[in-house]
Amino acid sequence: MKQLKKRILKDGKCLEGGILKVDNFINHQMDAGLMMEMAQEIVARFKGTAIDKVITIEASGIAPAIMVAYLLDVPVVFGKKKVPSTMDGIIRSEVFSFTKSRSYNICLCKDYLKKGERCLFVDDFLANGNAALGVLDLAVQTGAEIVGMAFLIEKGFQAGGKILREKGIHIESLAIIESLDNCEIKIKD
Repeated sequence: MKQLKKRILKDGKCLEGGILKVDNFINHQMDAGLMMEMAQEIVARFKGTAIDKVITIEASGIAPAIMVAYLLDVPVVFGKKKVPSTMDGIIRSEVFSFTKSRSYNICLCKDYLKKGERCLFVDDFLANGNAALGVLDLAVQTGAEIVGMAFLIEKGFQAGGKILREKGIHIESLAIIESLDNCEIKIKD
């Protein structure tokens, strides 16, 4: 997606250790217009796919997931990183965060992810694929089906995309970063 690629090159920052910082327009301060354009592109790429629900993980996936769900006219559910005292019927999956260098449990109420539901996972980044694998695990626990996964940005030099594609999952990434070597951002055409 041209607009996103341009914005990454203009406003993205590369940090040591393969981290792409886009918090000034995607995952801290958000450009709502760009977010809606990305949601429209995701919906277009999954045209013809029956989707009952959009699923994501807090916090950075919530904004694009809500916009995609709005356009699809379906509910959105997000996995939480901390269990609220009000939550019953919890299912969990352990996820390792590349950015935070630690593991945590994502959880959600099994009432919100049901057997037979066809779900689209939407998130801001695909790196090693740990969050996506955690969501797949939650779907297996409930009998829901993940019919596709959409990412705003994929780090093509990390294993997540390959792992998920080898599982036969329909993956759509709006921008694929080829390299962050020497803190230079290189995006796949």
